[in-house]
Amino acid sequence: MKKLNILFLFICYSWGCIAQPMKQMIQVSVVPNSENWLYKLGKDAVFTVTVTKDGIPMKGIKIRYELSQDMLEPFKQKELLLKDGITTINAGTLRKAGFLRCRAFVTIKGNTYEGRGTAGYEPHTLLPTTEMPADFQLFWEQAKAGNKEIAMNPCLRLLPEKCTSKVDVYELSVQSFQRGSRMFGILCIPKTEKKCPALLRLPGAGVRPYEGHIAEAEKGYITLDIGIHGIPVTMPASVYHNLRSGSLDKYWNFNWEDRDMVYYKRVYLGCIRMIDYIYSMQEFNGDLIVYGGSQGGALSLITAALDNRVTGCVVFFPALADLNGYLHGRAGGWPHYFKDKHINDPIIRKKEQVMAYYDVTNFARILNKPVFFSFGYNDMVCPPTTSYAVYNSISSPKTFIPAPETEHYNYPELWEEAWKWGEELLKAPKK
Repeated sequence: MKKLNILFLFICYSWGCIAQPMKQMIQVSVVPNSENWLYKLGKDAVFTVTVTKDGIPMKGIKIRYELSQDMLEPFKQKELLLKDGITTINAGTLRKAGFLRCRAFVTIKGNTYEGRGTAGYEPHTLLPTTEMPADFQLFWEQAKAGNKEIAMNPCLRLLPEKCTSKVDVYELSVQSFQRGSRMFGILCIPKTEKKCPALLRLPGAGVRPYEGHIAEAEKGYITLDIGIHGIPVTMPASVYHNLRSGSLDKYWNFNWEDRDMVYYKRVYLGCIRMIDYIYSMQEFNGDLIVYGGSQGGALSLITAALDNRVTGCVVFFPALADLNGYLHGRAGGWPHYFKDKHINDPIIRKKEQVMAYYDVTNFARILNKPVFFSFGYNDMVCPPTTSYAVYNSISSPKTFIPAPETEHYNYPELWEEAWKWGEELLKAPKK
């Protein structure tokens, strides 16, 4: 199906250009001795560490390595001399499901280079540490109902400098969460008499302007890129820099003491309000895919779980996942709220209870839409322990393509797999 090819190439270009790491002259490779990087409990993981320059092993190189469970403190650190640029390290094993990580560092001419390998131990059995509050669904149903009482009051501002002969481009804003509060995005509408499917792109963490996706709209898609901060998305870059360093600095930490005041409440409801707008468009044909990575991956799954109008969602390395993990002796998700915190602190306990209403794992438990899922085992931003906690909680149709070597990025080949998944999804009869 040609339109799906366009759709997922769109996703590839949207993220691939900014997420793929820059290759360096000196490479540190850390690879476990399992073809799929997975092990049975009790089986030792042995890592091969190689240091190369221009692809050639470097002789006489001293490395420092450390062994740890996913995101926890190292249980072993040691220095080694690599006579021929290569060595093996026996990291031992795990007795319960999780991930065992080997990180190797080499310093040359004042520059430090790192490689890491992460062995998975029966991760398909990992379940969330986060519990679902008894009134979780009621809380969000009431929040959505309250938001419906607020007039959308959409405002479209034509951006003539961005328009083409085939697409009209607007800055869109809609009222959401409370009167006077607005969500903004860049909306691209094909100039055609045919009704079009829509792509709703949900952003990774940060404060930035948005450009919109004109080329994809020219091929027949309504595209909507949203910001989450209730500010216009077309201001000069300096404005966003000042906000990142000022009033929106670490916005993800705001108001976790009160479940009705959490910063992300207006964000989650704002994503749904943008779907309200898409469904109000006479140009829309009823097919809607939401997608994102990291914070955007979390928002994609959450939006699909809260809004039955979504056709399907694409989720890459979701943030905000199993946030309480650190309080239970294992990795927690970005932004790692409870790392180095003590579970008996009453303030921490209160935040733990509130965060359960916003944790992706609980939305995964109620998701009833098809999902495409992918992440890497070497990711230390959104750790694999937490991504598996999300994936293992999903009971709706799901497709998972792991990319063990990747960190907080994906390979181009994964976008092709996402395209194949999406093609089959839109071919399937609608229920």
